[in-house]
Parts: sequence; C-alpha cells; structure tokens
Amino acid sequence: MRALSHIVRLGLKELASLRDDPVLVLFIVYAFSLDIFVAVDQSVQVRNASVAIVDEDQSPLSRGLFEVFFPPQFQHPQPLAQAAIERALDTGRYTFVVDIPPDFQADLLQGLGPSVQVNVDATAVAQAFTGSVYVQQIIEDEVRAYLAVPPPASTSPVSATTRIRYNQNSESAWFLGVAELLTMVTVLSMLLPAAALIREQEHGTIEHLLVMPLSPAEIMLAKVWANALVVQAGTLACLYLVIQGLLAIPLAGSLALFMFGTFIYQFTITAIGMVLATLVRSVAQFVLLLLLVIMPMIFLSGVFTPAESVPEALQWLMVISPMRYYVEFSFAVLFRDAGIAVLGRELLLMALIGAAAFAVSLLRFRQHFSAVGSG
Repeated sequence: MRALSHIVRLGLKELASLRDDPVLVLFIVYAFSLDIFVAVDQSVQVRNASVAIVDEDQSPLSRGLFEVFFPPQFQHPQPLAQAAIERALDTGRYTFVVDIPPDFQADLLQGLGPSVQVNVDATAVAQAFTGSVYVQQIIEDEVRAYLAVPPPASTSPVSATTRIRYNQNSESAWFLGVAELLTMVTVLSMLLPAAALIREQEHGTIEHLLVMPLSPAEIMLAKVWANALVVQAGTLACLYLVIQGLLAIPLAGSLALFMFGTFIYQFTITAIGMVLATLVRSVAQFVLLLLLVIMPMIFLSGVFTPAESVPEALQWLMVISPMRYYVEFSFAVLFRDAGIAVLGRELLLMALIGAAAFAVSLLRFRQHFSAVGSG
C-alpha cells in the first residue's frame, strides 16, 4: 500500500508538471484534433482533379465531353490548345488533358474506331492511376450514350458480384483518420513519459527523488500511468469528437475493447521510450533518437503496406514490432467488429513484448538511476 501511495502521488505530480508545460499541452491537443484533419485531407481518392480538353473536332459529341466531368472528383474542364499540352503538364497546371482528334465524331459514326488521347501528370501519384481509369470510363460511357449503344454484356459463364458491407463508397479518409490516430498514440506514448524523465534530469529535480524513500520501479510506474492516462483521455476524446463527430467516420466495433488493447500497447511503447530516455541527456537528443526508432516502426506496422507485401528480410523486423499487432488489432475491432476471441493472439503478443520491454527498461532505469545518484 505504501508503494501504491508513492506511485499515485508521483503520478499526480507528473500530471501537474504536464499541466504547467503549455507547449506540450498544445502539442497533445494538436495531435488528437488538427493532425487527424490534416491526415484525412491527404486522401488518395480522386478529388477536385484538374482537367483540360483539347477539342480538335468541334463537334456536338466533343463539346458534350465538357459537361460530363463533375465534382467532387473533377473540376469543370477547361479548353486548351493542342500546342500547350506539354507545358500545361510540365507546370502541373492540369492533372489530366484529354485530346480529341479531328473528325472524331464522323469517324465514330462510320465505325472507324477513332482514339482519344488522355495525357496524365503521373507525378500526381495520389490521383493519376485511379483518375485515368475514371476518365476512360467517363468517355466510354458518353460515347456509348451518344451512339445509343447498350453496355457490353459479359460473356463469362460466371458472374462475380462485389458487395461492400462496410464503407460502401470506399472512402480512404475513413482509413487515414484512424491510421493517424494510431500513429499519434504511438508517438505520444513514447514521448511523454520519456520527456518527463529527461525533464527531471535537466531541472535537477531527480536528485530530490534520490533522497526520498522511492524505488526506481515506483518512479517509473508513476510516469507510466500518469502519461498513459493523458493519452487514453486524448484517444477517447478524438474517437468521439473528431473521428465519429466532426469527420462522421462510423466505427463498427467496441470502443471499450479498443481502449483495452490501447492500454496494453501503451504499456509496451512507454517501456521502449523509457529505455531511449536513459540513453540521452536532453529532450533534443531524445527527439532525434525517437525519429530513428519511430519512423521504421510506423512504416513496418502494416498501416501503409500489408506485412506480406514487405520484403522478406524486413518481415522479420515486423515480427518484433508491437505497432504491427496494434494496427491489426485496431482495424479488426474498429472496422470489422472483431471480438476478443478473434484478437487474443494480437493482445497476447503485445503483452509479451510489453513485459520484455518493461523488464529491460526497468533494468536500464535502475542502472541509470544509480549512475545519476553516484554522480
């Protein structure tokens, strides 16, 4: 009970110290609010893409193509001279340039099979591939409607029907918003307790702790629970106010189960952050070291690329990354309404990695604590 009292009191001190740091508080608020909006805005879907049409035919059909590109996927097409195509693409003025050749309508009516050239600025990778498919389909549909030709019937003896039960419009913003939240949980769970420990060293207050009847485990656990509470509160507020509220992203699964898994994950990530904190002498050094650890962890987490698509040599690194299992757990809960019976493996692996990381961090913390005391 005495140790528990020490842990609670030290944790309250950590919360008070965090409250008095306006820069860090502002960063936490930003991470769980505006940062999510910025990530969602980087959607890979075709949205507001710029289009120009080079009309060398000047026929009713070619002029009608100016009226078939609609928002929100496309801007209204702008006329462009044939000689200006290359410069318009080089300067990034347009993402898509449709070049309609002379006598296009006449050749089409005669069954000569004329071609329409679609020029794409491939440097706009977020929209180029998908957008070019949209443009092709729009032109084909308009030509077919002009000729009053029904869509071609499938000759396959098997009919494949796709039914999307969740996210029927395939909005990538739903995925990006949750993915960014998981990233912020990772960054803050590693940053906050480590920054608190380093701040103790920079301000010289760690010497005060050394002369008190406190063990390294008590000091470490106090920093863990206090900062974990902050991240848990920020995560819950983000889910209700930003993800479900302002962005209107529906979540299919249990938020209670998600928060439980997040707590286990925080325990693991915090232990890793505490190890890193004992290797540096200032917050600036810690941030540089954090980048070396956090960036590979994010890219190898499966947020952007599935584990099976990563080169085999890197897949071994993904096995020991707790963020990989956290991402799998979170997406399964929030998007597929999976239960704990299905996700027991991910929870167990996160807990095992967390126990190992905590043991290493406690050993390292005791060594560091002794070195500071003797110094």
